[in-house]
Amino acid sequence: MSEGLDDLKAALAAAPAPDAAAKATALRLAMENFDRLQGSTDPIRLKKDRPLEGRGSLNGVFAMLKTLTSKPVLAATTSAMALVAGFAVILPLVEQGTLRETTRGAVPETEIAQSAESEATRQRADDGTALPMPEEPKALAEQIAAAPLAKAAPKGVMTRSAAPEMADGLQMAPALGLADDRGAMPTDNTEAFSNAPANPVIVTAEEPVSTFSIDVDTASYAMLRQSLNAGFLPDPAAVRVEEMVNYFPYAYAAPEEGQAFRSSVTVMPTPWNPGTRLVHIGIQGALPALHDRPPLNLVFLIDTSGSMDAPSKLPLLRQSLALILPELRPEDQVAIVAYAGSAGQVLAPTRASERGTILGALDRLAAGGSTAGVEGIELAYQVAKSMTSEGEVSRVLLATDGDFNVGLSDPEALKAFIAKQRVAGVYLSVLGFGRGDLDDATMQALAQNGNGMAAYIDSLSEARKVLVDQLSGALFPIADNVKIQIEWNPAEVAEYRLIGYETRALRREDFNNDKVDAGDIGAGAQVTAIYEVTAPGSPALLNDPLRYGAFVQATPGEELGFLRLRHVAPGQGESQLQETAILPEMAEAGADARFAVAIAGFGQLLTGARYLGDWGWDEAIAMAQGARGEDAFGYRVEAITLMRLAKALAQ
Repeated sequence: MSEGLDDLKAALAAAPAPDAAAKATALRLAMENFDRLQGSTDPIRLKKDRPLEGRGSLNGVFAMLKTLTSKPVLAATTSAMALVAGFAVILPLVEQGTLRETTRGAVPETEIAQSAESEATRQRADDGTALPMPEEPKALAEQIAAAPLAKAAPKGVMTRSAAPEMADGLQMAPALGLADDRGAMPTDNTEAFSNAPANPVIVTAEEPVSTFSIDVDTASYAMLRQSLNAGFLPDPAAVRVEEMVNYFPYAYAAPEEGQAFRSSVTVMPTPWNPGTRLVHIGIQGALPALHDRPPLNLVFLIDTSGSMDAPSKLPLLRQSLALILPELRPEDQVAIVAYAGSAGQVLAPTRASERGTILGALDRLAAGGSTAGVEGIELAYQVAKSMTSEGEVSRVLLATDGDFNVGLSDPEALKAFIAKQRVAGVYLSVLGFGRGDLDDATMQALAQNGNGMAAYIDSLSEARKVLVDQLSGALFPIADNVKIQIEWNPAEVAEYRLIGYETRALRREDFNNDKVDAGDIGAGAQVTAIYEVTAPGSPALLNDPLRYGAFVQATPGEELGFLRLRHVAPGQGESQLQETAILPEMAEAGADARFAVAIAGFGQLLTGARYLGDWGWDEAIAMAQGARGEDAFGYRVEAITLMRLAKALAQ
């Protein structure tokens, strides 16, 4: 082995120095081709005519790889690169049967993006087939060998929207610094997320009452799934644990006749802390018979701005909305409003039975222009109100990447605007598409104040889950302003912590105030909440008792706490109250409760795992695996796969 290395060193030392004239020629050719690549004299071609293998800023890369992997060029470039102690991007160009050599070192990503499209056009014939390859690659190899050494480009970029520092114990995996229409995060990431710091541990004697609004959104889970499948950990700000837990269907007990929902409570040991217990609360909404549901007036409010010009955005949006149509009844109505630069009505209110007319209007949508989001929302509400008759349900379904760059872009201003509109009884739900421009904060503000849900659509499978399998829950409300309040018994619970729902917290006095807006529950919808509670005297207590603490009279051994649910029936003004005692007896938790807890652990691991101790990825995966249950749709198996991906990326 050492003799072979010595021979190689001797051969390299004896190699002649690069010819100065060859260097000058190579540099001249590189500059000529660089200048020519900044623009294209080719006629404009429609995107739909482009070869499928090369889209977006990867066009030049696909073309380069096709050229370099041909046998003659591969042999030449391999032997030449063996003599070069550095890295270079080689772009062999073919024009009118003549070989033109270009050597480019590590160039900024912006230059790659600017030249990729024109480069891909030159590399392919009009019919999409590869152009003939050069017959004499020797000259290319000589130019490569004589070229100046190039400095290696950075391996990747940090694909985060927030500050570069991560939560404790997490590292962001590097990603390609190129935009990818298949869903990977582009480098010019402007995403903004709606979240808050994790709920702290509360001393019961000081604050015995916990109040929050329910949440049936699932956007966070779909976004983190897209991130993990693209090869990087999600931004911790994008992780909302309650939306992860509420993503999955559970077999909760159905409400009794005449009730809007029913609550079930399970008390179980905490898997990550033997000194505490978990209180798992499951709420099941009533599911009226299909023939009992009211007529539906649906307005598709579609973002057709320039930022929607990507396969994961407007094309997926059209396909997703088309899935709804077979689920509608003939008497239901559909209208379409689009906005880009200015808003306009694309389709007047049309019976759902006229499916061809609706699909034709969807197919004619094209992306371009700026985003007049607020103008579009105003017009959509006007159309929805004009469609509504007594006893009917009207809902605006906003489909967007959330890039509101014209009009009211401040979430607080949008909240005030939508709050004025919901009094007319028109609901607003939001579907997010694509990454990079996703304004989650605005989407959440719109959905929460529009008495609707927010979901993120990253595939047709997710679109089917949200818009077909859960159509009733997504579109037909059975309870508005649903609020949860728990009073904990300080004799049994010294400390407690609500896992998730940070953005849904309410003040204690808001619970009885029907003017304070809260979440709504759709037909058949489910809501899950999990508390971690610590008994007095437990070694797991995190707070010392106060020297001058107030005396609290409590009865031990009877109740851990008391659960109150308040809601307003759709179209009514006065709320109704349901109450349930939380008893301390612990029974063996079923698969649903254990799986929900495993997902809650998954979410906490993604955001820093402050309260989990040594409990980590292996424990979360094992718990979820053991609680898969029936899993008719495969959602739980998919979650376990995502846990394994997250574990690998975190390490």
